[in-house]
Amino acid sequence: MSVKLLSLKKNEDFKTLLKGRILSNKYLTIFFKTLSDKSNKNLNISFVVQKKLGNAVKRNKIKRRLKNLMNKIVKETKINLNYSYLFIAKKEIINANFSDIKETILKNCKKIK
Repeated sequence: MSVKLLSLKKNEDFKTLLKGRILSNKYLTIFFKTLSDKSNKNLNISFVVQKKLGNAVKRNKIKRRLKNLMNKIVKETKINLNYSYLFIAKKEIINANFSDIKETILKNCKKIK
């Protein structure tokens, strides 16, 4: 089954996610919560990179890497589609290896179940 990544659009969705549960690691802070109008066939996920982490090129690179990682993780493992996710990047993610970020996200996704 192919799972499609959908971005959160509404301000209310972001506010409700920020009131949800939190997991944090070296590279990211992950907020997750169930949203009422969500379907279980899509993964609602958004990536936030603050302006203080770098210019637009660096911020977009971080977002592209995170989207690519989540696509790989969804294909390889089973992620809980009942939740909506908000990933907020930390400063250490700029110089991190792709594989290191993937390992830490996998560990956190296993905790979420």
